[in-house]
Amino acid sequence: MEKKKRIAILGSTGSIGRQTLDVVRQHPDRFEVELVTANNNAALVAEQVREFGIPQVVICNPDKYTDVKGALSDTAAEVHAGIQAACDLVTGDRVDIVVASMVGFSGLRPTLAAIQAGKDIALANKETLVAAGSLVMGAALRYGVRILPVDSEHSAIFQCLQGAGDNRPRLLHLTASGGPFRTWDRDAVAAATKDMALKHPNWSMGAKITIDSATMMNKGFEVIEAKWLFDTAPERIHVVVHPESVIHSMVEFEDGAVIAQLGCPDMRGPIQLALSWPQRLPLDNRKLDFSVLGSLTFYEPDREKFPCLQLAFDAVGRGGNVPCALNAANEAAVAAYLRDRIGFYDIASVCAEVASGVDFVAEPSLDDIFATHERAYAHAQELIWQYC
Repeated sequence: MEKKKRIAILGSTGSIGRQTLDVVRQHPDRFEVELVTANNNAALVAEQVREFGIPQVVICNPDKYTDVKGALSDTAAEVHAGIQAACDLVTGDRVDIVVASMVGFSGLRPTLAAIQAGKDIALANKETLVAAGSLVMGAALRYGVRILPVDSEHSAIFQCLQGAGDNRPRLLHLTASGGPFRTWDRDAVAAATKDMALKHPNWSMGAKITIDSATMMNKGFEVIEAKWLFDTAPERIHVVVHPESVIHSMVEFEDGAVIAQLGCPDMRGPIQLALSWPQRLPLDNRKLDFSVLGSLTFYEPDREKFPCLQLAFDAVGRGGNVPCALNAANEAAVAAYLRDRIGFYDIASVCAEVASGVDFVAEPSLDDIFATHERAYAHAQELIWQYC
């Protein structure tokens, strides 16, 4: 009997974390959860610990520690608080693979700690590579760690590249749904409320990533992520809008051949593949029915209507700590938009000003990355106050 793979889930109460646990439900003979972390959702993380018999839990917001501790007082679970506890526990001997699904920049420290401890990473937190791609990939190489992509687009490219051998791709085609505003005119988009932006046509995701999808910053960040994951120059990464979200991404080779990965929009597939690779396990999910699929359509993205996409291309083109600054500004601006403090296009305006004004560091250290994030976030907050 094959030994169970022991999983740590950074961000178990978010969309990816919950779907990871659904994969574990379907394969209790293959996976067990050793550690979960959450930020604020004390009730849900306690429920997860009970259902799966998880021995260790970290609530990153110390103010919620008493709630979690009390909810689990009749169990054997060890309850810890604070991000440092997550960094420490994720390195434990009983962890085989780490699902990195914390939201935003907060995922960088525990992910790096896991890499330095030799843990394979199922990476769903793209901001880790956006902010510190050279450091993260350098550490993965140094410690012999596999970084297995969970984003559906990068999982698709990863799958398409299997069997390519020494054949380098000519282009990576990242598909994008176009979000809820693909067919809207610019004036209508400018007036879009957060409730409108949160209605994604195809995917069920957390609030932050759903807004990023609506602005297409998410796709821009995926370009930066693809650069690092697949060691590919940004000019070899092409974004194409594909509203049906059936083709998750494609790889084009020098002879013009294009290999695509298709599937229904369901993040459990990429999650399970990252956990089970190189094996493919059965999954109880919706399967493609080609007899009723109909047509598949493709469009060039409108970079004037969605300026965040171009901002990400500009940032990765400049390199250094600029993508880190862009990510910090976007985190601040999206949070403000979700609180109804700024308008939709103010997100791009804040991001553009912060990225253009960053103190450039060509080869940032980890200290430089944290300093850049802090300064860029503070700069964004100052700009947001001006918009209020």
